Amino acid sequence: MDLLAWAKLKEELLKAQLGVIRNYRRSEEPDKKERKNSEGERKSQMSMIIDILQEAKVPLHVSEIIRRVGERFALTLDRESAVSALTKKVKKGRTFVRTGPNTFGLKER
Repeated sequence: MDLLAWAKLKEELLKAQLGVIRNYRRSEEPDKKERKNSEGERKSQMSMIIDILQEAKVPLHVSEIIRRVGERFALTLDRESAVSALTKKVKKGRTFVRTGPNTFGLKER
């Protein structure tokens, strides 16, 4: 076996081992909330934000949205990314409205 073949084999073995370790760590965190929808699929960050705003029934400041996403989905959203994504949706006239500085709600349908 030449060196390149050995290196590729070793890389595949290490990837497999890392996968096993990650699965084990996930199973050892029973209180960690999953980011999944009712069909068991992972939720996007936008879907999580929509869920939070639907639940609130009122517009929320981005800090409050981030806090609630963290509590409900055990995920820390990046503030600038969240504001940027929400602002883009507002400018396109889709899904969200801006009701104040960094305050967003759901667009009425």
